[in-house]
Amino acid sequence: MFREGELKPMDAEQLREYGHQMVDFIADYYKNIENFPVLSQVQPGYLRKLLPETAPAHSETLQDVLEDVQTKILPGVTHWQSPDYFAYFPSNSSVAGFLGEMLSAGINMVGFSWITSPAATELEMIVLDWLAKELKLPDEFLSTAQGGGVIQGTASEAVLVVLLAARDKVLRKVGKDAIGKLVVYCSDQTHSALQKACQIGGIHPENFRMLKADPSKDYALSPDTLSEAVSHDLATGLIPFFFCATIGTTSSTAVDPLLALGKIAKSNSMWFHVDAAYAGSACICPEFRHYIDGVEEADSFNMNAHKWFLTNFDCSALWVKDRSALIQSLSTNPEFLKNKASQGNLVVDYKDWQIPLGRRFRSLKLWMVLRLYGMEKLQAYIRNHIELARHFEELVAQDQRFEDLQTRKMIGSGRLHDDLYWIDETRDFSQAFFFWRK
Repeated sequence: MFREGELKPMDAEQLREYGHQMVDFIADYYKNIENFPVLSQVQPGYLRKLLPETAPAHSETLQDVLEDVQTKILPGVTHWQSPDYFAYFPSNSSVAGFLGEMLSAGINMVGFSWITSPAATELEMIVLDWLAKELKLPDEFLSTAQGGGVIQGTASEAVLVVLLAARDKVLRKVGKDAIGKLVVYCSDQTHSALQKACQIGGIHPENFRMLKADPSKDYALSPDTLSEAVSHDLATGLIPFFFCATIGTTSSTAVDPLLALGKIAKSNSMWFHVDAAYAGSACICPEFRHYIDGVEEADSFNMNAHKWFLTNFDCSALWVKDRSALIQSLSTNPEFLKNKASQGNLVVDYKDWQIPLGRRFRSLKLWMVLRLYGMEKLQAYIRNHIELARHFEELVAQDQRFEDLQTRKMIGSGRLHDDLYWIDETRDFSQAFFFWRK
């Protein structure tokens, strides 16, 4: 079937040979990444003109494929790992994360339940307990209690599963016909993922409350605003059931006051979710931990290790205080998935904590990042970024062409004066990264 020299589906020596070539290609890519234009310069539909209409009938060489990557694929790539890329959340890959991804792909298991690969489940539980302890999350979020952590693909998936858990929890009390009365609250700075989660979860669009943040409070949500909205909805017979606060919003890096907001949510029997997807990583440093003061009031907490924690995409850590809420909402148990360990309630089956059945061995890369760098170096990495941001802030403050719009915390928001208007017709300057210590 395979002629001499052709790539077999699995041959250890060929893997070694081809693997070296691929690692060399990737290493050269990183070595020369500054030579590429950061933003792809191609036009929509460019690639179809360069590739054949049909798949090849016969095998080709790796050299041919890599040549096409170099000449046809890379020109269509926006280089997120370039040192000149300053949009969104840039340059967060690491050698440790890459090696973890490589190992995960090599093992290639599908760890939806404990029995399908015990190490995958148990390592995920352990590394998320490690990270929870470094963030000084309440003990209820540890796997040794009634809660625990799970790695989702993105924060969008994280907020979706906790919204579904919260929805089903309240509907068990008030009846499924009351779904039209359920109300969700957030600020107008909250990530759009919550709105999409509500659409998927069957929450009526008119019951999605996007409350106006307070510009005088650096765009944080005022507890009074939340309290007034909840009181109004209760008075009209609606059922407040879910509130999402954010630590480091995308547009303004606003930090919502968790303690005060959480008490309002708790007093009204609402599920309280904290989205710290971007800024949560900084809270491993003791001097920044105060940004999540009040997290003890939360039912769930999320941070993306793939944003500011040297872990390659995707790796979104979600912790819950009550894992049974997720399991009751998301569990399925057909005959082909049954086994003694699961039936005996002896293990965690992560299939019941997420939307899909299958799942990758994501914890390997997070484990390798934690081990190969250690907490001291990870803290130093965060602090170095913050010092760079301070320096950049000083440069901006000295340049009269810029106008500050708010106190910087993580991402700065500014506006260009007329003499730089040509750079961006909206005059928005919101992709510079800041972290400001109060």
